[in-house]
Amino acid sequence: MSQPSNARLSATFAQLNGRTALIPYIAAGDPSLTITPALMHALVEAGSDVIELGVPFSDPMADGPVIQRAAERAVKRGVSLSVVLDMVRKFRETDDKTPVVLMGYANPIEAMGQEVFARAAGEAGVDGVLTVDYPPEESVEFAKLLADAGIDPIFLLAPTSTEARMKLIAEVARGYVYYVSLKGVTGSGTLNTDEVAKQLEIIRRYVTIPVGVGFGIRDAESARRLSACADAVVIGSKLIETMEQAYADEGTDQAAIAAASTWLHEIHRALN
Repeated sequence: MSQPSNARLSATFAQLNGRTALIPYIAAGDPSLTITPALMHALVEAGSDVIELGVPFSDPMADGPVIQRAAERAVKRGVSLSVVLDMVRKFRETDDKTPVVLMGYANPIEAMGQEVFARAAGEAGVDGVLTVDYPPEESVEFAKLLADAGIDPIFLLAPTSTEARMKLIAEVARGYVYYVSLKGVTGSGTLNTDEVAKQLEIIRRYVTIPVGVGFGIRDAESARRLSACADAVVIGSKLIETMEQAYADEGTDQAAIAAASTWLHEIHRALN
């Protein structure tokens, strides 16, 4: 049985009244070093319920080429885990309601130290942490550190996950569970909504907190279809690709933010 969730995350899901949550993923510090806090606010205005903020890492093994490029650009600009936390603090100056989930890899956390990270993330206003390469079996102490800081540990399930794995994750996950809808990396493959729905039925035998679905959601229609079975849709590669193109064309934060907002608003309309 999952533990109670972080206050902002639990309040957000409780207020949906049956609506599917919209969770965009962006890479911190991309497409520019200065864009992230303003972009986060714009995504909230466009209909985001939760924001997944990617922590740039030099070897993002679960991410496809679009997010890899974003991470590489941010790393070259010097975007470290500490810088990402500063971005969250800046966002929190004028938004104390929207949950922020950090998504990334173990290395930056290990370099900072798990205890130091948990405390700093809690103070910055982080609500959840999804670490791709921290399996639940090795995350008991880390999950406790996060919980003590008021942060939810969020875990992944995949099409290949066994029911034993689902049961294990149900015991340690909080906030929501992230179901990877495809075998492969982000932005790859073709989404089969019927297969996702079947898997979510099995997952919900064990998992009582919300289940979000990500990987492979690239347009309003696929998001709308998933809204029939998912508690949340997580969408990243296409959003980053949209900003990448706008920034390449015009070279300004404003152009990238406008393109992201317009595109995400269409997804929000499809979910409602």
